[in-house]
Amino acid sequence: MKIGKLSLTTGTNIETIRYYERIGLLPLPDRTPANYRSYGESHRARLAFIRHSRELGFTIEDIRSLLDLADHPDRECSAADRIASRHLERVETKIEHLLRLRDELMRLIGDCRGGLAADCRVIEALGDHAFCEGHHA
Repeated sequence: MKIGKLSLTTGTNIETIRYYERIGLLPLPDRTPANYRSYGESHRARLAFIRHSRELGFTIEDIRSLLDLADHPDRECSAADRIASRHLERVETKIEHLLRLRDELMRLIGDCRGGLAADCRVIEALGDHAFCEGHHA
């Protein structure tokens, strides 16, 4: 299949497909006699793996390591578990950070008295971190 069909089939932008080829996540396809890229089922499956991994928030390097494991099915999968566990820790840290942000924003909004911008608690707190209650950076 040509790159346009691969793009439509997987929901991946053509430039993203080319990027994955450039960085070595997606193998370069064969070329037709007319010099078009010719992708096969293995490209579609690999791209689906990459897209799903990205949707779950894995880094490019994590995906590279996971693909290496997938390419060697006789190897032990403990590395995949470590990669996924490390990613879960990053996700949990982000969730904690987002919860702190939510709480601080709710407090700021709750402190808003309306009126003029000169007296706005939200603007005041954004201008001076001392008006915030917690660490959220």
